[in-house]
Amino acid sequence: MAEPNLLLQTDRLCKSYFLGEEPLPVLFDIHFSLFRGDYAAIMGPSGSGKSTLLNIIGCLDTPTSGDYILNGLSVGRRSPAELAEVRNRDIGFIFQNFNLLPKLTVAGNVELPLIYQNLPKKERKERVDDALRRLSLFDRRNHRPNEISGGQKQRTAIARALVKAPSLILADEPTGNLDSATTGEILAILDELNGAGNTILMITHEQEVAERAHRRFTIRDGRLSEKSE
Repeated sequence: MAEPNLLLQTDRLCKSYFLGEEPLPVLFDIHFSLFRGDYAAIMGPSGSGKSTLLNIIGCLDTPTSGDYILNGLSVGRRSPAELAEVRNRDIGFIFQNFNLLPKLTVAGNVELPLIYQNLPKKERKERVDDALRRLSLFDRRNHRPNEISGGQKQRTAIARALVKAPSLILADEPTGNLDSATTGEILAILDELNGAGNTILMITHEQEVAERAHRRFTIRDGRLSEKSE
């Protein structure tokens, strides 16, 4: 019987890309699990496979072999349409480059995943306003991305990840484009979110950023290991 607090698990997960008919292995036999309320970080050098692993966990890609189970559902062999449904329901993304749509306002960017969920307009507005207040962005709700600072852009991305109440928040180098003061601000927000019960998995190449997490993993040459305290 599965552990009730187990959120996700990979079993012998491998990933290869193909150059013509020749396979190029990227991930090898990944065994990985996260429990609800975990705050974990994965570190690794460029080319180690950490982005590939994040893409699979985020249901942006599928493994070549092995399995990936999220919320008790095997998603390793789902169709692109099914993966999109899982992403929009269960996963909130925070990207290094923010990935905000320039023509939308702050509120419009945060609202977008709720539109994909076909929620009623009134509920969307209530949830967006709540997320913006939580991230101290309500007074910037009508600004566009080019009218706010880098820290405000990342807070907008966090609000967009939170607004749909996801099972998992995936943060891909969330402080990579920020100065040290703003980095501290964003990490404090992630600490607060985890303290409120949100499950966070962060990819980073910065040791001091990874140390904020409660569980730390390293990936090298496509092989993952957990660091002991």
